[in-house]
Amino acid sequence: MDLRKLQRVVVDALEDVKGQDIRVFNTTGLTELFDRVILATGTSNRQTRALASHVREKVKAAGGQVVSVEGEETGEWVLVDLGDVVVHLMQPAIRSYYNLEELWGGKPVRVKLGGAGAAGEAAPRR
Repeated sequence: MDLRKLQRVVVDALEDVKGQDIRVFNTTGLTELFDRVILATGTSNRQTRALASHVREKVKAAGGQVVSVEGEETGEWVLVDLGDVVVHLMQPAIRSYYNLEELWGGKPVRVKLGGAGAAGEAAPRR
């Protein structure tokens, strides 16, 4: 699946389940393992699990491949590996503590939030 399409499917899936503070980072040049990191916050264990499940379902429905999902047991930090895209779903305290934006956030990708046709864009976080 095309990287932009996969990125859009993931962001839309996260918005469907009310994921908060969604950020997309270009990791090309930082690692050869994947091209995008997507971060989102869930307010509870149940929500982070639901976000992961919905991302998995939407990616499969769009013809993409889910390599693996880690952390669903506790739901504090769930990682969804989609090959070219890695999605981190965290509760606020975990996200604040690990601050992955500092690690991967050098190249924010501007994505439209509110669905593919929405006017609003996510501001890059620096």
